Amino acid sequence: MRRKGEMLAELERMLNESLSAQAKGASYSKLAKLQGAVDGYMRALLDGGLATRQELLELVASVRATVNGPATRDILLEKATEIAA
Repeated sequence: MRRKGEMLAELERMLNESLSAQAKGASYSKLAKLQGAVDGYMRALLDGGLATRQELLELVASVRATVNGPATRDILLEKATEIAA
């Protein structure tokens, strides 16, 4: 059986592939296949007691930030007078 660290590294690779494909505009069928594999792998880790929900959430957030950038960013709002004009 593989070690927990190896399994989490594999999940990280799968997440990176899935999110990168999404960012590049891959077809729906490819995205569905990749996302299904990620979901199944995560379910197996949870059901097997090899990872907690918190660990998986942190891993997903980390990979998502790496691929797509930070979850939030600063934006400049226009003044109400500029919007009304």
